[in-house]
Formats: sequence, C-alpha cells, structure tokens
Amino acid sequence: MSRQNYVFTSESVSEGHPDKVCDRISDTILDAFLGAEPTARVACEAFATTNRVVIGGEVGLSDQSKLAEYMQAVPDLAREAIRDIGYEQDKFHHATCEITNLLHEQSAHIAQGVVGGGNRDEGAGDQGIMFGYACAETPDLMPAPIHYAHAILRRLSDARKSGGEPTLRPDAKSQISVRYEGGMPVGVTSIVLSTQHEREDQTSADIRAIVEPYIREVLPEGWITNDTEWWVNPTGTFVIGGPDGDAGLTGRKIIVDTYGGAAPHGGGAFSGKDPTKVDRSAAYAARYLAKNVVAAGMAQRCTIQLSYAIGVSRPLSIYADTHGTGEVDPAAIEKAVAQAMDLTPRGIRSHLDLNRPIYARTAAYGHFGRAPEADGGFSWERTDLAEALKRAV
Repeated sequence: MSRQNYVFTSESVSEGHPDKVCDRISDTILDAFLGAEPTARVACEAFATTNRVVIGGEVGLSDQSKLAEYMQAVPDLAREAIRDIGYEQDKFHHATCEITNLLHEQSAHIAQGVVGGGNRDEGAGDQGIMFGYACAETPDLMPAPIHYAHAILRRLSDARKSGGEPTLRPDAKSQISVRYEGGMPVGVTSIVLSTQHEREDQTSADIRAIVEPYIREVLPEGWITNDTEWWVNPTGTFVIGGPDGDAGLTGRKIIVDTYGGAAPHGGGAFSGKDPTKVDRSAAYAARYLAKNVVAAGMAQRCTIQLSYAIGVSRPLSIYADTHGTGEVDPAAIEKAVAQAMDLTPRGIRSHLDLNRPIYARTAAYGHFGRAPEADGGFSWERTDLAEALKRAV
C-alpha cells in the first residue's frame, strides 16, 4: 500500500532561467528547420553566459546544399528568442550579446540507422528508456506540486510582460510543498519564490507584496493557511540574473520539464531534438498513453515505460504500473497500448503529428499538463485514445 499522508515538493523555473533561455534558443532553431523542412534532423544545444551564447550540434536536411542558407539565420533566431523572453540587461541583451554558431551536418553514422528506406522502417535515433506518467490529482492529470509550481511562474510572467509588474525581471524559480491526505493534495505547507527584480532597494518584503496576490490567485482556495511558510527572495537582493548571474545549458532541467520528481525519468532531455529522437517523441508518447489510461478510468495513477535501441524501429519493451490504483491488470494495459498505438518512431510522429514547428512553446513551464492547441501543439495531451484502450482491454 502506497503512503496516503505525506508532503511532496516540486520546483519550476521561469523562461528567463539561464537553462531555460538555452532550451528556448534550441527549440526556436528546431522550429525554424522543421518549418523549412518537416523531415529535418536537428540536435541543437546552447550554452549561455555573460554577453555570450554558443550554439552547437548537428543538422540534417534532405537537400544539404541548403544548409548554409539556413545556418545564416541561426544567430537572428537566438536573438529573437532572447528578446521575447525579455532580456535587455547591460551584460545580457538580445541586441548586443555575442552569438557563436557551431552547428554542423548530421553524422552519417547516425543517419544510416535512423533513415528508413526500401523494406526497412526508420529506426530510433538512439537507445534509451522513456517514462510517461499521469494521475488524477489535477484536471490536467498532472501531479499537483509541479502543476502549481509552473502555474505560479506563468502567472508572474504574464504580469511582467503585460506591464502590470514593471519591476519584475525574467529570471525566477518557484518551489511548492504540497500536503497529501488520503493520497490526494489538500494544502500547501511552504511556498518558495525567488524572482529577479529591477532595483537594489527592493527588499524581500517588497517582492512578497508584489507576488503574493498572484500566488494566491493561482493556488486552490483554502490551500494557503496561517501555517503555510513563505520564503520570497530569501537571500535578499536578486537584481543580477539570467545568464549574467549563472551560466545556462540546454537540457539541464529535465525534472522541471516532466513531473517534478513524482515519477521516474529516463534521463534524456527534450529541447533542441527533432521528433526522430525518441528521448523526446517516445517520452511524449508515454505521457499520452499514461494520460489516456487514467482518462479511461483504468487507474488513478499510471506510469508507462518504453525502451528503444538505436536503429531499431519497434520498442524493445513496454511496462505499465498503476501503483495499486488500477481497475485493470497492468499486463493487460501493456498489451492494450501496443494495440492502440504504433510505437515505432514513425508511428509516434504520425499519430501525434510531431513533424511541425511546435516546440519553442514547450521550452518553459513544462512539456506536460498543457492544453492541446489547434495547430497541433501539445498533441500528446489529448485524451482521444481512451475509448480505444477500453476496447483493447
């Protein structure tokens, strides 16, 4: 029997966090290449520090003669991403920071295992294990701590960008400790919020006065009590932020990107990777399957694991765990998900329509628990497979 009464904590970071700046740059470049050619192969990494961004990785196009043309746009794409986030600091400004582009052609040895042809389906872009998770704690079937940690930072970002809170700056982190009773979230025991601000003379109390109304707006009524601990900018002044305050790197916030530690993670990052990379696409598929299992009423909690080998199209294994909450045998769920969805890399991309420029929007505030969008963004959050899973069981 799993624990029913406990406190669990998750954190989130804003779009202006140094690592998230790099994720955004990587996914913006990915979107540009997928917009030009839906079958583009991209593995793009970024590093950011004071007044400098370095971009590296590999790109593959069906017409490699066009590569140089597309490469010329990369620095401008990075600057536009930084501008949209909101960085105009003296030591990190979208117009003046130095951009170094070291992207190069995709390795032929990787391509030979991934590209399909003849009687051979395209294989996975790498070996690895991927996990998906869903639970009935929130309407989006996400764990409550990470759901609300993201929601707080999204709300503060909206207030900053709208001009409603002109002294807030892009870099921020949140952390929420949620109290569970009977296995369900019922309140918040502590709130941690560190946000970059404009002026040296703003105290922690000043910042709390700004952010507290937004935090109370986001959290469910009754979750904040007189016993809830508040830690707002606990170290004091936070004026120097973003890549000027701390270096950033693509793919370094994988727990923030997924389930806040409430579920296993296979270890692979998402940002900057085209959907032939199963680190990304199979993790999306696993979330899609787990969410549809819960939406179908088969369980209150569900974890799905998929595993792949480089160059091999079919998953090597499928594992399901309903954590003692299931109405259906997990072995039956494993068979049902394999029947309801083609889990080859090509099958995943086709089912979820992933060969689109839909990834820059995923770079902050989580890849999961977001509403499906009309242009195909967050397609893995749909629950349109629930009936098919029921039939398969």
